[in-house]
Amino acid sequence: MYDYMLGGKDNYAVDRQAIDQLAELIPEAVPLARANRAFLQRAVRYVVRAGVRQFLDLGSGLPTQGSTHEVAPGARVVYVDHDPVVAEHADYLLRPGPSGSGRGGAARVVLADLLDPDGVLAQAGEFVDLSEPVGVLLVSILHFLPDSADPQRAVAVLRERMAPGSFLVICHATTMGRLGDGERPRGAPRGSSRGRGADRTPAEIRAFFGDFPLEPPGLVQAVDWRPDRPKLVGDWALPSSLMAGVGKKPYKPE
Repeated sequence: MYDYMLGGKDNYAVDRQAIDQLAELIPEAVPLARANRAFLQRAVRYVVRAGVRQFLDLGSGLPTQGSTHEVAPGARVVYVDHDPVVAEHADYLLRPGPSGSGRGGAARVVLADLLDPDGVLAQAGEFVDLSEPVGVLLVSILHFLPDSADPQRAVAVLRERMAPGSFLVICHATTMGRLGDGERPRGAPRGSSRGRGADRTPAEIRAFFGDFPLEPPGLVQAVDWRPDRPKLVGDWALPSSLMAGVGKKPYKPE
């Protein structure tokens, strides 16, 4: 469904029907998906310009339509998803040669759960060098995880294991208190095995970065994080909020 919202071809009729119905109920759903992907692309380019050549994309879904390995074609990329169907399809998309699409290059997919960061890093470490700086992407995944699942601990483990000079990229939906308890979180699917997710405040989102300093402009609306162009008169102000930021792990003083 996300691929369809981004204008891709890796989707089925049932996906298109579901998104068309969703867009009638929540008109900002497709613009939000595209704003989310645009932020990921800008953040990846920023991290690459800083000299990082490897990425860990957690909760990635299908690597289609401007995903990390397409934005950073010279980098090594590990996609991580806990859904076995997604992981199998992603592996096919990344597989070189006639049996796959040939999109992957230096990219791999692993079946793992970001709530098990040690397991994630053990598998990712077979393809990327975790002793060197890495870009860790948590783009529109943390808001699906309630506090009861303790995503704070999982992200803390990732921060601890990242080499100095690494970057942590986060995009997180929030209503910033505009919706009542019975209405939120808007983006979390009903019946999710993860529960209903969490509608965190900007301060709570900032806490996922720990003591990592944030790169300018800090934690802001995703569309305002180093935009490719100035806002134009008439640009649609999205009624829901995607807060985004990029933190860098500092080097220890000698």
